[in-house]
Amino acid sequence: MTAIGMAVVGAGYWGPNLVRTAMATSALRLEWVCDLEIERAQRVIGPYLAVRATSSYEEVLADPAVAAVVIATPAATHFDLVRAALEAGKHVLVEKPLAPSAAEGEKLAALAGPSGLVLMCDHTYCYTPAAWRIRDLIRGGGIGEVQFVDSVRINQGLVQPDVDVLWDLAPHDLSILDFVLPEDVRPVAVAAHTGDPIRIGRACLAYLSVWLSNGALAHAHVNWLSPTKIRTTVFGGSERTIVWDDTNPAGRLAVHDRGVGRLMTGEAELEETRRALISYRTGDTLLPALPEQEALMSVMTEFAAAITEGRPALTDAGAGQRVLDLLEAASRSADSGGARIVLTEAGT
Repeated sequence: MTAIGMAVVGAGYWGPNLVRTAMATSALRLEWVCDLEIERAQRVIGPYLAVRATSSYEEVLADPAVAAVVIATPAATHFDLVRAALEAGKHVLVEKPLAPSAAEGEKLAALAGPSGLVLMCDHTYCYTPAAWRIRDLIRGGGIGEVQFVDSVRINQGLVQPDVDVLWDLAPHDLSILDFVLPEDVRPVAVAAHTGDPIRIGRACLAYLSVWLSNGALAHAHVNWLSPTKIRTTVFGGSERTIVWDDTNPAGRLAVHDRGVGRLMTGEAELEETRRALISYRTGDTLLPALPEQEALMSVMTEFAAAITEGRPALTDAGAGQRVLDLLEAASRSADSGGARIVLTEAGT
């Protein structure tokens, strides 16, 4: 099978990782690295002598040997770059978020759909072994009914020049939520509170709440300012609770055989009766064995497979659009002082 000719656009923070994993994916053949600063593109290419560097995006899109492009540029540039690639007949893998707005995301999805081109979002965490195990447990009923999700993603991170912390970090948590929840459970409302204590003109920390259609509540804390790095998500169920600590390679997942439920489904009239109907489950804790597998390698493999098989990618434009809808609603809420924003089927 002939390898798929590909270009990486953007040689900054994430670009070197994309180049490395593309070169290690047999189904892909890296042709170009494109960056406005050609010297930076050349540094990223390094020992890969067969790969060419350019500062011209038009040169990349005009090359018939390039069937696909991977875009790792600032979020504000995504719409124009993705649209140009799709109009040139190229498959696209784009860093999160899909576009700077939900409306622009819809335009990109509409452009890719009829053409049969793959438009994939690099929701990297969805390709980790931990996320797959969580998805299998939740969708297989392994934790009972989802009751809450609580996520903390904080560190002294890179303050982005064009987006706030919600648009920079929350896509990770929202894409994971979209990936692991049962198909019949969806977000119905959001609220967000943000802060800018260092006065840079955009939010540096945020608290995001997402109400789910089954009555559960998901919450995410994202923060650029913390000197301590924490990446922990708790998925609470009526029978079991999953704790995902992504900073602990020796034990990323812990499944606690504990939960809280009700003995009866009917409404109790008296408070004493309500307390009597609560059931507490306490059992062992399991640490599942997970394979050592780089998520970005799986992203590249999925991109190539979707192109070859002519199917949507696992994290396709639809997944990217659902994240955009939540981000826009969260921004509206934050601008309104944390007001609860009710979602419709099409977004906000």
